[in-house]
Amino acid sequence: MRKLVAVITLVLVLGVVNWSIYKKEQLLENGQIVYLQLAPVDPRSLMQGDYMALRFAIASEIEKGLSHYRHSELKSNVEENVFDGFAQLTLDENRVGSFIKVTKTAYDKSNILDNENAELIPAKFRERSGRIKIATNAYFFEEGKGLELEAAKYGLFRVDPSGELLLVSLVDDAFNVLGK
Repeated sequence: MRKLVAVITLVLVLGVVNWSIYKKEQLLENGQIVYLQLAPVDPRSLMQGDYMALRFAIASEIEKGLSHYRHSELKSNVEENVFDGFAQLTLDENRVGSFIKVTKTAYDKSNILDNENAELIPAKFRERSGRIKIATNAYFFEEGKGLELEAAKYGLFRVDPSGELLLVSLVDDAFNVLGK
């Protein structure tokens, strides 16, 4: 009987892992391309081994939008310093995302901009202890590629309709992929 339980558990775990891998592959293949501008990071901790600490420029805009969201009359019960939500973005001609507002769900009723009739792109974020995390806060790369990656200006993401972001690579100001 124990062997049967162990086999069933193993099959379930492998199924969940494979489903997660499948979803990420689908996102890489079918997700919309979105670029998010990188923000400066303390240069003393920029390069640590084979990864780069990341911060995105829209994080400070999300902080302001989150403050406004929390202080609106209808959302006064939102807990401080812990929040899972969506940054609604618009894309320019280069597909660079610009922050518009914070929402609790990806499919907010006001996801159409009246003045532009353009749909907003949801991007998941988390706030913990006052820090905004968008997809990831580190980029791992092959040893010896650090100097090339210092030219990075944007993170190249794939995003699905539910706002799930996946960092694909870093690009320079001309949108050339770095670190290949």
